[in-house]
Amino acid sequence: PTPSSFQPNGAREATLRCEIEELKRKDLALDQEIAQLLSEGYSLEELEKHISLLHEYNEIKDAGQMLLGKLAVIRGVTTKQLYPEYDLELSD
Repeated sequence: PTPSSFQPNGAREATLRCEIEELKRKDLALDQEIAQLLSEGYSLEELEKHISLLHEYNEIKDAGQMLLGKLAVIRGVTTKQLYPEYDLELSD
């Protein structure tokens, strides 16, 4: 059960309405950001390619983080302690 399933119907509806409004605000903000990028000369194809590359990067980074975590467990250290060994920055 989710936390909202314990709320009375009225509270659950209010929570859902708030979530919907927040999603609408985010959608509008993204539309405005896209319009701004388009006005700066970017094409939709270029933006879609960039987004696709960001998704790919994030998937690879997640896999790397998972591997570092497993290696840290095997060695009995923290992942942070492994970063210098592999010339990684904490912001990586």
